[in-house]
Amino acid sequence: MNDPRDHLDPYETTETHVERLLGRALNSFDLPDAMVERLESALAHSTALHSSHHSSTLNRTTYRHTYLLSDGSALVLWELAHNAGRDGAEQHELYAEEAEARLAASRLPAGPLPEWTVERADGRPLDEDDDLAALGALLAHPIPAQPRMYVPDNSADHARRVLRRAENGDRPGERTARRLRIAFAHHITQVFGRNCPVEGGRDAGFTLYEHQFLLLDGTELSLWEVEHTATPDGRHMCEVYASEAAARGAMEARSRVR
Repeated sequence: MNDPRDHLDPYETTETHVERLLGRALNSFDLPDAMVERLESALAHSTALHSSHHSSTLNRTTYRHTYLLSDGSALVLWELAHNAGRDGAEQHELYAEEAEARLAASRLPAGPLPEWTVERADGRPLDEDDDLAALGALLAHPIPAQPRMYVPDNSADHARRVLRRAENGDRPGERTARRLRIAFAHHITQVFGRNCPVEGGRDAGFTLYEHQFLLLDGTELSLWEVEHTATPDGRHMCEVYASEAAARGAMEARSRVR
């Protein structure tokens, strides 16, 4: 899928390397502004293959790019390359944190969506009017909670990016954003993830993430991110809510999309 020379060209300058990575990444605008500014002072770089997955339906590779900066410090970028786009062409994404790259990789479809059937209590199959009930049945079996381990890693900036990519008008507002400016550690948990039918006879993917933040005043605050494809054109959409109940309610409401 990837030509190793594309990542390990010995004649490529560090400046050109940075420009190429930022230029081809679909989400380069989502990188922290401070990180992009620091990259301007990169003096040298190295690239290492971090992980790779290849199957009949998905090719996915993660690279770790390490940069030596003029102040003597090091900076790391995580690049995810995959062919999960609509036309199967190779796409590139960049992340400031390894955890975010892992989450992005886990969201990539591994193949055709599985077919399944939900029945009524009386044993009769569901019809199109029962799509909401089908999603409700799936929501009743969430993924078991994982141990909480807070990681101090640009958490305030991570919160800013989560809120920025939210497309729903009722996302948490400025009051929440101000509180999250004093976040110094965070933990990401996948709470729910399923494919299920929506109105119109097609399947859509729903994933729910809890972004848990530890603030400098000792309090905790969570953002609940819903990623789904229950949109009219099937594209991915991110929504963010202040509570789990609101996020699950949004998933149920989205199942009505035609």
